[in-house]
Amino acid sequence: MRDPVLLFGSYAIPFGQLMTGIAASCLVLLAVLFVLLLRSRRDRAFEAAIAAERAREMDDKMAELTRIQAEMTGRMQTIAEVFGSRQSDFVRLISERIDGLQHRVGQGLEATTRHQTENLSKLNERLAVIDAAQRNLKDLTGEIVGLKDVLSNKQSRGAYGQGRMEAIIRDGLPGGAFEFQPTLSNRTRPDCLVRLPGDARGLVVDAKFPLEGFTVFRNARDEEGRAKAAARVRNDMLVHVKDIAEKYLIPGETQDIAMMFVPAESIYADLSEHFEDIVQKAHRARVVIVSPSLLALAIQVMQSLVRDARIREEAHVIQVEVQKLLEDVERLDGRVAKLDAHFRQAQDDVSQIRISTEKIVKRGQKIETLEFEQADSSARAEWLRLHAPSLRAVE
Repeated sequence: MRDPVLLFGSYAIPFGQLMTGIAASCLVLLAVLFVLLLRSRRDRAFEAAIAAERAREMDDKMAELTRIQAEMTGRMQTIAEVFGSRQSDFVRLISERIDGLQHRVGQGLEATTRHQTENLSKLNERLAVIDAAQRNLKDLTGEIVGLKDVLSNKQSRGAYGQGRMEAIIRDGLPGGAFEFQPTLSNRTRPDCLVRLPGDARGLVVDAKFPLEGFTVFRNARDEEGRAKAAARVRNDMLVHVKDIAEKYLIPGETQDIAMMFVPAESIYADLSEHFEDIVQKAHRARVVIVSPSLLALAIQVMQSLVRDARIREEAHVIQVEVQKLLEDVERLDGRVAKLDAHFRQAQDDVSQIRISTEKIVKRGQKIETLEFEQADSSARAEWLRLHAPSLRAVE
């Protein structure tokens, strides 16, 4: 019997094969459904296991959190206790530090107060010194004003220059080497005449310096006034140089040059700076312009010359004194030699005396210990021979 055939369009499929295919498809579907069911059960079981595992982990975490919380509670209590004890220690330490700080601050304040007191006392002393210096400055100001008044007067200024020149010369030369206000053969009287050794001619020093023109020259406000003052200075200086050359340069009586003394270094500096022509003309007229320092230097040179001349003059006296000194030294040498001989003789005598005393001491020790040797028999015989007459007289 043949299987029925089913037609599907142009295709013819047997009915048995078709049923077999449908059955196979149903089996496949049932297998798929079964697999899906198993998979869904497995998934639910897996999810249940995961949920159980998560619940267990949550329980473990909750237990761990409970344990940690208990530990934290204990630690917090411990920290509270430690903090309480540390707080008391900290309070005590702070109190000690504050006490120490107060002590140090007190000491610092005391030292600062003492230091300030000392500084104030020193400041008072310095203020006293400053007051004294201020008084001295006032006195000096008064003296300067007085000096200005002196310099404004021609006669007073001349006396001031004369006094300064005399002080320099007195300090540098012996009394017989100079003379103030001497009278020359032409009836003129220079301020000072210095006598050089080995020369009868004296060196003239003039102290009458014309200062009025320099004062006007320094106080000039414009070039015209300064030029007029310079012309006055030149005229006064040349007239004074001419007077010195004519009055004090006397052949055979004074030196070939004379000195014009300027009483201030500043004036000499202005003269050398602004009036070099006057200085040169004065040199050609054999008049040397000197300041106080240059005069002191010249006086030192003169002092050396005077000392050398004095040494040359007293050379024979020095030779005699040296000869006497040598004779005294020779006499002293002879006496020292005699004294040395006496000391040597005394030393020899002392040595002999020491030898005799040592022998006496040794013999005394032998007598004390009764230790006589056979060699001493001759000495006892000699002693008996020497003292026999006296022994017989005793018998």
